[in-house]
Amino acid sequence: MSNDAEFGMEGLMASIEGLQLPRHIAVIMDGNGRWAKQRGLPRVIGHVAGRESTKICIEACNDIGIEALTLYAFSAENWRRPADEVEALMELIGAAMYEETAGLIDANVRVRGSGRMSELSPKLQGIFQRAEDMTAACTGMVLTICVNYGGRTEIIDAVRAVARRVKAGELAPDAIEDADLVAGLYQPDQSEVDLLVRPGGEMRVSNFLLWQIAYAELIVMPVLWPDFREEHLAEAIMEYNHRQRRFGGIAEGGEDL
Repeated sequence: MSNDAEFGMEGLMASIEGLQLPRHIAVIMDGNGRWAKQRGLPRVIGHVAGRESTKICIEACNDIGIEALTLYAFSAENWRRPADEVEALMELIGAAMYEETAGLIDANVRVRGSGRMSELSPKLQGIFQRAEDMTAACTGMVLTICVNYGGRTEIIDAVRAVARRVKAGELAPDAIEDADLVAGLYQPDQSEVDLLVRPGGEMRVSNFLLWQIAYAELIVMPVLWPDFREEHLAEAIMEYNHRQRRFGGIAEGGEDL
């Protein structure tokens, strides 16, 4: 494809014309640290550079009609990183959320946070609450930012919610179904993920949306997140259209699984 300066939204729209769009895209925004290291820069500079890619991804997904976009901003395991990097990441997340909210309202994008939000600083909790309140009336794409998020902790928290219902006599153990656990997820009305994109080349899901990605198409891309642009989103959507989504069944024509 052409370089990103030439490609842009026009190239994206041309590339995906006539293709089936995933309803819900999730992205593991990986490679910021490696991007900075390749340039002899502090890791935090990679995170700063990644903010532009995040903005481009949000705008592009919204413009082409994606219904939901979920971004992995900070995992529950990321607290293990050096304290100065964690502090810088929290500041960057807070600043980006605060500064971009007005633009998201203009774009009719609804914002939600997901994760153990109560464990974040009061300041960051307030910024997220402000963004959610200000965009609550937006009816376009739903943008979910996962902070202090872990797929296992989300499932544990959901199981605890089910256990409380069982203890209260509201639900019999043998009657528990998928919907009961889904009701306890951080965003229970969120649709399951259709397309999971991982820039950075790592072949793993990193404890991200473990329940929601059960039948997602996983596309790993070598591009590091700060270099992610519209052309990479187009590549992911085109590859998505080459996949056969069987959900445990068989393909058309009866081919073997």
